[in-house]
Amino acid sequence: MKVVIIEDESLAAEKLERYLTKYDAAIQVLAQLPSIADSVEWLKVHQAEVDIIFMDVQLTDGLSFEIFSAVKIEKPVIFTTAHDEYAIDAFKVNSIDYILKPITFSDLSQALKKMKALEQQFSKAGALEAAVHQVATKRSKERFLVRLGHHIHSVKTNEVALFYAEGRTVFLITQTGKKYIIDYKLEELTSLLDMGQFFRANRSFIVNINAIKDVLVYSNSRLKISPVVSIDKEMIVSRERVGQFKEWFAGDV
Repeated sequence: MKVVIIEDESLAAEKLERYLTKYDAAIQVLAQLPSIADSVEWLKVHQAEVDIIFMDVQLTDGLSFEIFSAVKIEKPVIFTTAHDEYAIDAFKVNSIDYILKPITFSDLSQALKKMKALEQQFSKAGALEAAVHQVATKRSKERFLVRLGHHIHSVKTNEVALFYAEGRTVFLITQTGKKYIIDYKLEELTSLLDMGQFFRANRSFIVNINAIKDVLVYSNSRLKISPVVSIDKEMIVSRERVGQFKEWFAGDV
């Protein structure tokens, strides 16, 4: 079995690798990746070589759910984290298990046995990967329910210009400039949207490609997006996401 570990704490990654070797000496760890940016670049090239991905939720440059926005993950994932509040988000992507830190050998063994059981349920060669692929390529959300006073409206996703977060509140802005509060986190939206059409510019913004009026070169190698709708905040593409944005904007993902 070939494994990749996405974990920003080197001691935690080394401990996980020791447990993997203890569980099965034939397990091969192909890479230990500490960030979203490193993970995206590595997976774009090497994902086909991997059997399973161990992924921490909180990385140096954000939450690992953002990886799914930048590259199509078609391998089973076991999440590892010190926080239990991300469990629901984890199971909306390719997760087959969710292990809370500090990880024990028993926790790891149970997760790998669960994966083995899933493989046995899909006896045909490659069926587990096919099932994961089906999850990864599921149809994106086509509309959102929004509230305006005592009224509920339905907004088509292709009518959305952008989403942005202020604290724990997430807003949906339509192409005509209407603003609504929605009951989703940005991390949830990245697993629901067609990320060929939408891009997570930073921790606060997700923008529709059809809502971008202009892109300006900004300070410190960053980019500034000017949307077609008026907003009172600057939308800056963080430095570590500039490469991903350019590929997405050019249609290369």
